[in-house]
Amino acid sequence: MVHSGTRRSQYGEVSEAIFLTQGFVYETAEDAEARFIKVGEDEFIYARYGNPTVRMFEDRMAELEGAEDAFACASGMAAVNAVLMACLKAGDRVVAAKALFGSCLYILEDILTRYGVDVVLVDSTDLDAWDAAVNENTTLVFFESVSNPTLKLTDINAVSVIAHKVGALVVVDNIFATQTFSQPISHGADVVLYSTTKHVDGQGRCLGGIVLGKREFIRGTLEPYLKHTGGALSPFNAWVMLKGLETMDLRVEAQAATALAIAKTLQGHDKLTETLFPGLPNSPDAALVARQMDGKGGTVVSLDLKGGQEAAFRFLNALQIIIISNNLGDAKSIITHPATTTHQRLSKEQRADLGITPGLVRLSIGLEDVRDLTRDILQALDGV
Repeated sequence: MVHSGTRRSQYGEVSEAIFLTQGFVYETAEDAEARFIKVGEDEFIYARYGNPTVRMFEDRMAELEGAEDAFACASGMAAVNAVLMACLKAGDRVVAAKALFGSCLYILEDILTRYGVDVVLVDSTDLDAWDAAVNENTTLVFFESVSNPTLKLTDINAVSVIAHKVGALVVVDNIFATQTFSQPISHGADVVLYSTTKHVDGQGRCLGGIVLGKREFIRGTLEPYLKHTGGALSPFNAWVMLKGLETMDLRVEAQAATALAIAKTLQGHDKLTETLFPGLPNSPDAALVARQMDGKGGTVVSLDLKGGQEAAFRFLNALQIIIISNNLGDAKSIITHPATTTHQRLSKEQRADLGITPGLVRLSIGLEDVRDLTRDILQALDGV
């Protein structure tokens, strides 16, 4: 997280250099020709194809994930789109979780189906549903390791076994679990995605995304799609992400500890229908959290308020420290109302099916003192 992938220039700088350049110079026309035929280990052609600062970030993330290679993208959604579009064609079948971020569902249901891809959505926590949906025509399966915003875990190993029986690629969005607590490749996944906008940056500055997996997939399948369609990460944003990685483990561990303390405090509160946090000892996912997330529940707590949207809005508006926004993984605690923001494009019936009630709020825990956050939440609940 601190040293991997570092490339120093002739000046021997301590902090990684930002190479703000679109292109690279060749000594001769023959050198240019040779590089376009085969790019060497530490050679670059054009910023859309690769860049020294971006490559440092890719190498560091791959080392952390335990992956052979990585390709950094302009955003988390650019990463999702690249994997799906690079892997699927007309006639292919993709089996995905119903509980996905709204933009992911848009790509699956609105875009891929336009081009003849067969899209099947299942309850990702139901292994029988996966087994029934995954057949010989299945090219790829896709799910979030921890669902947004209801925080339900999917058994990565079990789904991977089902998918690999028919040769399907297993793609996991691991943003809520974070690399600190979970490495899906070690549980059988083939490809892992992150919105590095979240915990990697961790301070609300830049957009970014990354895809990790085997080198053959990253360079053979993904890179051609990304370098021709332009979803590359900017060198400046890559540098910000490198700086974020240096403290990510410290931040995420602290945020997860605070999230657990707050979830325990709020369990059974008379203004709440439910407190959702997979790290609680009585969580239905407790065994899977122990096996798949190092026993940590992550940095997000979801609360279902009695009184629906009206109560949820009163609660949000009464908060004094926690801010209303739709990001997560930030040093600042952030809260949102999924039914009217991140998942508003879903129908009322779809939201109900996923457990996204009118009273549900998603709280991303930051680095503020746990006592301050607890007081803020309790006083806001009193106002409801």
